[in-house]
Amino acid sequence: MTDRAHLLDVFPAGISNGEFGLPPDLLMVIERGEGCRLWDVDGREFLDFSMGWGSALVGHACPEVVEAVQTQAPLGANFAYLNRNALELAEEIRRVSPAARRVRFCASGTEATMYCQRLARAFTGRPKVLKFEGAYHGANETGVTSLFPSRNLPFPEPELTSAGTPAAKAHLLVAPYNDLEATRAILAAHAGELAAVIAEPLQRCTPPAPGFLEGLRKACDAEGVLLIFDEVVTGFRLAYGGAQEYYGVAPDLIAYGKALGGGYPIGAFGGRSEIMEMVAEDRIGGADYVWMASTLGGNPVSTAAANAALSVFRRPGTYERLHALGHTLREGLRRALRDRQATAQVIGDGPIAQVVFSDRPVTDYRSTARGDKAKGRALMLALFKRGVFLNPMGTKLYLSLAHDAAACDAFLERFDEALAETV
Repeated sequence: MTDRAHLLDVFPAGISNGEFGLPPDLLMVIERGEGCRLWDVDGREFLDFSMGWGSALVGHACPEVVEAVQTQAPLGANFAYLNRNALELAEEIRRVSPAARRVRFCASGTEATMYCQRLARAFTGRPKVLKFEGAYHGANETGVTSLFPSRNLPFPEPELTSAGTPAAKAHLLVAPYNDLEATRAILAAHAGELAAVIAEPLQRCTPPAPGFLEGLRKACDAEGVLLIFDEVVTGFRLAYGGAQEYYGVAPDLIAYGKALGGGYPIGAFGGRSEIMEMVAEDRIGGADYVWMASTLGGNPVSTAAANAALSVFRRPGTYERLHALGHTLREGLRRALRDRQATAQVIGDGPIAQVVFSDRPVTDYRSTARGDKAKGRALMLALFKRGVFLNPMGTKLYLSLAHDAAACDAFLERFDEALAETV
């Protein structure tokens, strides 16, 4: 049996890598995963709707990924240098990503978004970056500032939502997502000090309003500000070419992670050639050099896994299937909410869904925050108790290629039971 007291003694909150916020009686240790299911050390089976926070889009223990890793592992895990697998992966990213004319690898999406911001500041000579309120761009200071603000500060003032990040006040501006007019006004007022706008094209689960991304691209061009797309979540998930392909808007710099690695740790970033060349080491000592290095970036095991994952994503019908599954899940959630007379919004796109207990449409962070968060957490915990693995601190649900209609039906049955208990 899992010794929960021991877990609490070893890890803060009993969790090895953060954020789940489970009550002590629900703490567990995972033993293995296969497809869209997990098993803990006590033999309990869980239907997984977290999928490694979206990193396992191919499913757990995907045979193609397992074979690629098993082939590479005996040949060496890391050389901290260019290898055949990394070259193959970079060439494929360049092929499908209009923004990525030059590419470098790192170990996570957090690193990738950090390097994009550093490059933007160096290239423009300006100190500040604008993000959209409520967006998460990794564990760097930009990502965790104004992430879950509660004070409704006037834009573009940032709110420190993590202790230990005082510098964010000096280098970050904040705008409301999907409000193009407000964003344009902030850009015009601060263009002289603004290096870039960083955006999740699909912010968490909130889709962009029609014309928002296109207008953002034009506004950045008009003010000489770079546009960064954080495609750590959307990359290879909404389409093989990611949000760039799906929404038809290309940024100046782009960050990847999560699904790219097939469940293995990876980060990648790319951009226009003249921007990316600033990391070239022959510039060391000059004012036009941007330091960049990553010990595990582009390691041959992770890039072998990524190449295998991309080969799975390239199969005919992949994205039609993912979008159909997402549609089925979101419609099933809406049906269950109607049947239980629960007032809520179901948002998302592609293989992602979220339930927000609110009677108003959700278009940005503040409209999401008006929802009943206590009810949302109670629902997530009720699902967890019914054998659905997810993050009870949020309501984002991830589907994968390992899910099917039967898995969605099983989830929706448990969702209805949990809903009956909590609303």
